[in-house]
Amino acid sequence: MTFTQWFLFFLIIQVVHFLGTWKLYIKAGRKAWEAAIPIYNGIVLMQIIKRPKWWIILLFIPVVNLLMFPVVWIETIRTFGFYKRIDSFLVIATLGLYIFYINYATDATYNDERSLKPRSSFGEWVSSIAFAIIAATLVHTYFMQPYTIPTSSLEKTLLVGDYLFVSKFHYGARVPMTTIAAPMVHDTIPSIPVPFTGISLNKAFGSYLKKPQLPYMRLPGFQKIKRNDIVVFSWPADSLKTMWGDTSGEFTYKPIDKRTNYVKRCVGIAGDTLELRNGYVFINGKKNELPDRAKLQFYYTYTSKTPIDNRTYPKFLRKNERTFVYKILNEYWDNPKVQKAFSTGANLTKIGSDSLYTEVAGGVAPNLAQRLKMEMIATKININMTEDEVARLKNYSQTVSIEKINHAKDDAIFPNIKNTTWSQDNFGPIYIPKKGSTVELNDTTLPMYEQIIKRYENNDLEINGDDIYINGQKADSYTFKQDYYWMMGDNRHNSLDARYWGYVPFDHVVGKPVLVWFSWDANAPNFMAKIKSIRWDRMFTTVGGSGKLVSYFYHFLALLGLYFGYSFYRSRKKES
Repeated sequence: MTFTQWFLFFLIIQVVHFLGTWKLYIKAGRKAWEAAIPIYNGIVLMQIIKRPKWWIILLFIPVVNLLMFPVVWIETIRTFGFYKRIDSFLVIATLGLYIFYINYATDATYNDERSLKPRSSFGEWVSSIAFAIIAATLVHTYFMQPYTIPTSSLEKTLLVGDYLFVSKFHYGARVPMTTIAAPMVHDTIPSIPVPFTGISLNKAFGSYLKKPQLPYMRLPGFQKIKRNDIVVFSWPADSLKTMWGDTSGEFTYKPIDKRTNYVKRCVGIAGDTLELRNGYVFINGKKNELPDRAKLQFYYTYTSKTPIDNRTYPKFLRKNERTFVYKILNEYWDNPKVQKAFSTGANLTKIGSDSLYTEVAGGVAPNLAQRLKMEMIATKININMTEDEVARLKNYSQTVSIEKINHAKDDAIFPNIKNTTWSQDNFGPIYIPKKGSTVELNDTTLPMYEQIIKRYENNDLEINGDDIYINGQKADSYTFKQDYYWMMGDNRHNSLDARYWGYVPFDHVVGKPVLVWFSWDANAPNFMAKIKSIRWDRMFTTVGGSGKLVSYFYHFLALLGLYFGYSFYRSRKKES
């Protein structure tokens, strides 16, 4: 919906409100016309139902207003004597239209002395829960959102199993475009498992309605995205039906704010020219210098003097503070895949669809170690390592050689065309569009910006022979309407990032991770193992900054203790 359509919708709501409440305004000692003036009628209504005037603000905040309208409806009917649960049910079930019935078909009287305290303990409980959800939704949507790290694309900085607080106000909170959605969840209401039964109470289903949609809006931020910032954003290429529990592989249109959230490092900002050389990013011709906490990782082929097993595998690579992924190469295994690969002349020493590999998380698994003791095992293994780990491995007594993996040409690399030699290690240079900048359009540049013109900036793009038409007009250039960014993982050979789907528009940006408030090994086999794997040294650590991580967990516990101590002191003083 456009702003004009929303304004007309707003006026229709005002007419409905006037028709449904003007008699009630008169019974409360007000004038009928006061029910017809937009915004002012809400302020008057708050006075009638004896609630704070600032509640009217909550009625205009998307998503939060979905929770506030039922509260106001119930408060309105109770002010005029309708206290029964059936009345509350009917006013919610009819989306407030039950008030029409009270306004025209009943002899409702205004209760100016109505107590605002719930009449029962159950009512008090419901009221407390409702306002807790409203407050949490407001914070979650516009200030700070919890987020978990599901993949290893930013290993060493953010670990699998880290739980973050993501600031919405650094870059400016994005106003939800999806106006009708369940609070506190993303694109899907997940299924509810029944403990110890293996069954669920419901099947995962969508948490929102695609229409009506608000135009894109964003509150002012106090910071711009800087190069090498870690950013949470809505995945531009996401068109999967759901994020939770759906394995059908079906595709559908998803609103921007309901696309799957990703977290990557912004290695290129609007206006930069970016190039990738052997996995390293170059910006405007200069190698990008990452913060000291960021550790690039690549796959290296390690060749050992003896067969690799638990005895000969380097002990210093078996750390517990992060998940390792090892890809085991075995050119001699009696496996149909190996035989087929040999028959087609495939190169088994590169990572790809023709490699035979085993992924192991957290170390060399016992069953893998048993396989590694086979007599004809290869002495090669691909290990994902940082440069410091590579330097240390070179001095290991069993080392014969260490060679960095360099990927071959890949048509899946952005812009997904066949006439380039680009790979996930080498591509570019490319220009990252900046708002207001203009680029020439031709056969070479159009693939770079086609998705921007069509999908992200909503233009009608047609190609007729050598001619390009935008919104029906022949065009040889294009001026961008917003900033774009290039998001990548530090785990360069194990990250689905902009190399595969291109630019991230600013309207897809969610926020900036600021704090790790909890962390454990998400790959642990059971709950008790996860409890034992809690990373206490990462709790309440900042995501940004430099130098060694500093945990503020004990500071948090001290503040929490002071709060509860002060609350206890106040309650005792009040009793006395």
